[in-house]
Amino acid sequence: MRPGTRKLVEDLRDMQVLVAHPPDGESTALINQLRRFGCRVRDAWPPPPEPPQDVDAIFQLVEAQEKAGSAPAFTTGGPTFLAIVDYENPTVLRRLIDCNAHGVITKPIRPFGILSALVLARSLNGYTNRLETKVAKLEETLKGRRDVEKAVKMLVQIKRVSEAEAYEMLRRQATQKRLSMARVAATIIGARDVLDGLGLIGNE
Repeated sequence: MRPGTRKLVEDLRDMQVLVAHPPDGESTALINQLRRFGCRVRDAWPPPPEPPQDVDAIFQLVEAQEKAGSAPAFTTGGPTFLAIVDYENPTVLRRLIDCNAHGVITKPIRPFGILSALVLARSLNGYTNRLETKVAKLEETLKGRRDVEKAVKMLVQIKRVSEAEAYEMLRRQATQKRLSMARVAATIIGARDVLDGLGLIGNE
């Protein structure tokens, strides 16, 4: 077993899991199997309107007909969501997409396959979270670069210096203030917008 896979399996121990399914023999079988993995399981029906903040994974029945307490849309950083489905018609498939399910368990629920589904869903959720974090950081970096370029152009206009000199002025200010150049640039842009709004700096 690869180290990453071993950790995914080991992480199941003491994992907080919510099973949102009508109480019956199938939900009992699912709960018992999850407890055999070492998970701490509780059940609820109808499901809560919002994903609980203290759970790591949720197994929830997704029905064709939308009802009160139907599956919410899961977001980045939230619990792993595994949908339990009875049918595979277009309506159910659309609901699976809408709620951003990380995995699917089909009925009738059987112990075999639950571990694989949970481990794969946890892996997918973790990968998605890491990917979206990287995208957010990249977008922040690109915005910072655009702000630096805009601030440099402002300094060129206001101080009557070259772009190289304006860039060096910005760099020195960032070093003195122990801030990033993007942060200083954003401050300059904000100040310029305020002064423009007050009519203290005209457009040249």
